[in-house]
Amino acid sequence: MRSVGVEEELLLVDSDGTPRAVSGVVLAALPDGSTLEKELHREQLEIATRPRTTIEGLAEEVRRWRGEAAAGARRAGAELAALATSPLPVNPSINSGDRYRRLEEEFGLTALEQLTCGCHVHVSVDSDEEGVAVLDRIQPWLPALVALSANSPYWQGRDTRYASYRSRVWGRWPSTGATEHFGSAENYHRLVQGMLATGTLLDEGMIYFDARLSRHYPTVEVRVPDVCLEADDTVLIAALVRALVETAAREWAEGGPADDTGVGLLRLASWRAARSGLCGELVDPSTLTPASAETVVRALLTHVSEALRDSGDMELVKEHLEVLLERGNGAHVQRELLRRTGSLRGVVEECARRTVA
Repeated sequence: MRSVGVEEELLLVDSDGTPRAVSGVVLAALPDGSTLEKELHREQLEIATRPRTTIEGLAEEVRRWRGEAAAGARRAGAELAALATSPLPVNPSINSGDRYRRLEEEFGLTALEQLTCGCHVHVSVDSDEEGVAVLDRIQPWLPALVALSANSPYWQGRDTRYASYRSRVWGRWPSTGATEHFGSAENYHRLVQGMLATGTLLDEGMIYFDARLSRHYPTVEVRVPDVCLEADDTVLIAALVRALVETAAREWAEGGPADDTGVGLLRLASWRAARSGLCGELVDPSTLTPASAETVVRALLTHVSEALRDSGDMELVKEHLEVLLERGNGAHVQRELLRRTGSLRGVVEECARRTVA
């Protein structure tokens, strides 16, 4: 059974819903053994689970770390909110640390404005060769994950008309996005070294591909999802990513060809998913033509169904997916909350409650 783990970036907000720069205060008061970490901005925290082989164990850990982070935020006079961008206007502040300061100096407004919260899913692979084979086969399905997780409709107090505006802001970095077909681990590492050799990136940590080989763990890391408002949606995304990795690895082992969709089409599909979320059409990976979001999401479920059954996750995934499609993703929930309350502050307040519900 492949292990799976998640990293979630979360906002720290004041009682009026404005992001609050108190991550240092929160982290200083944590007990030994906590996995909470600082991020680029002082208005956010990151939680990270251990590698888990059962989705139930992962779910328990996601909720536990969200709860600990929320308790720490309250001790610092703030609240925790699983929002991928701040609905209210904010002037973010860069965290302490040489690397963060270098990012600010080199990338200017891109770094300063990058108060965005994503969810990164790590799935174990047996080797770099298997990992790269997986990367070459999963990319057409990554936009569906963007649509499912989309949780960032507001930016600086305005409706962006996007479901995942975070993914558009994130795309300002020079090394983000879909990647070409690698074909081998050697080619993957050659490209990475070539990018570093340009002197444009600070280090290998800035290889911000939509999906990449982890620098620190024997995993494939999928980086496209927004942080999810509901913990159950995080669990759903993690289960789908593990099934995608397993499905791709089996295809490779059986000699199946890698996907040959060009980067240009992959970028269009990603943009479409960020714009539409679950409320419009996506690009169908099999036809590269428009299809309803539900059609594409159910095609993803069919694509990974064998892996889900083998891992014992099919019923949990089907249950969580039906709830998500009925309720809507975080972007839909935020817009409904604003429609009902008329207040972005009210949106943040309710989202903070749902973060640890």
